[in-house]
Amino acid sequence: MKNVAIEIKDVRVTFGKHEVLKGITAQIEQGSMVTFLGRNGCGKSTLLKVVTANLKPDNGHIEITGRALKSFKTNEMAQEVAFLPQVHEIPRDMTAEELVACGRYPYQHWWSGVSTHDREVIHEVMEKTNTLHLKDRLAVSLSGGERQRVWIAMALAQEPKILLLDEPTTYLDICHQLEVLELVSSLNQKENLTVVMVLHDINQAIRYSSEIFVLEDGIIKRHGAPLDVLNSEAVADIFEVDADVEVRKGKPSIIINGLMTRNNENKV
Repeated sequence: MKNVAIEIKDVRVTFGKHEVLKGITAQIEQGSMVTFLGRNGCGKSTLLKVVTANLKPDNGHIEITGRALKSFKTNEMAQEVAFLPQVHEIPRDMTAEELVACGRYPYQHWWSGVSTHDREVIHEVMEKTNTLHLKDRLAVSLSGGERQRVWIAMALAQEPKILLLDEPTTYLDICHQLEVLELVSSLNQKENLTVVMVLHDINQAIRYSSEIFVLEDGIIKRHGAPLDVLNSEAVADIFEVDADVEVRKGKPSIIINGLMTRNNENKV
């Protein structure tokens, strides 16, 4: 039996009069690669913020590796979970290596500098993410794909057990999107790193996930293995598009045929 990395119980979040999360309950197993999927505004990013303690829920309980989320100190949480939001801000004078080094802050004290071990970890994660050759470049000068790999290196420098990514392929061209997802998938498989992502692309979700959670109207409407969750009927129900699911070269693909035809359209 696998260990549970994240336990979410009856999480509710309300903004004003709008209830965004209406009682989310889920278990994410250690070593899995999970995607939160759903239409815009369904609560995917809100749920990530709750899990990372960046947003306090109105109700509910969350455990990280068997420990209550609210019991973690900030540096303890950063050693367990690394979170990359959708939008990043980079100081204009910071090199790629200096940015990656920020990931070591949870292990440092105000009176100590960067240790030998810190430098070893920084070198190792930049090697894993193929960013070592970028170490002396200003981070703001990097391409979108290069910059995203550097951000992932910074997250890995925290030596987390869990990596959370909010739309990691946004603003990237298709080549760099696949490059980032292949990197994350490799880390998941080779290092047993638990990965939780928010994605919009259903083909990327079905190809790179071990499990998919579909959020709709503030609840988890479906969850399970990708091909069980994203069949033609489910895609039609969730996204209101007509689609076929095919397997090509051993990989599942969703072929979008067009919008669903509504029975009441064009009626007078």
